[in-house]
Amino acid sequence: MTDTLASNTSTGHRRVVVGVDDSPGGRAAFAFAAREAEMRGAELHAVCAWSMPGGHTAHATVPGPLRDACLDEERETQERLAGEVLVDTPDLSCVLAVGEPPAARALVEASKGADLVVVGSRGRGSLAGLLLGSVSEQVVHHAHCPVVVVGPRGAADVEHHNRRHEEHR
Repeated sequence: MTDTLASNTSTGHRRVVVGVDDSPGGRAAFAFAAREAEMRGAELHAVCAWSMPGGHTAHATVPGPLRDACLDEERETQERLAGEVLVDTPDLSCVLAVGEPPAARALVEASKGADLVVVGSRGRGSLAGLLLGSVSEQVVHHAHCPVVVVGPRGAADVEHHNRRHEEHR
C-alpha cells in the first residue's frame, strides 16, 4: 500500500516508522523495523522522502512530469524493497509513503505519535562507518520517540537477533 507523507502521521501508538532507501543501511533498517514492528504488534510505516539533486530549491526548476517520473521510480523501488523485506512477515501491516520533503524533516514529522523510528546509517566502513549520516543525525536529535540507527551490517545483526528471539520462545 502506498500513501503520501502528509497522511503518514497518525496519532496513536503501535507504530514503527522506518526511513527507506536502496542503500545497504537502508535495507538493513527496513528489515530491523519490520521485525521490531512484528514483535511489538505495531503497524510499520516505511517513509521514502525524495528530493531532487541540488537540494529542495531544485524542485522549482524541474518540470512536473520529470518530478512525477522520479517519484514513481522511488515508489517502485520502495515497493520492491518492501516485497523483499516483508516476505518473512506477511501478516505485518505496512504503509508505504513517498514524498518530497527533505528526509530528516519527513522522518521527524512521522515520529510524532510513533513508538520507534529506525534509520540506516551512512555505513561506509572503517572510521567513516562509525559516523552518522546527516539524516540519521538529525532524526536522532529531533525525533519525538526513541530512534534506532542500523548500519549496513545490520541485516546480519537482525538475523542473529531473530535466531536468539526464536530460541527463547
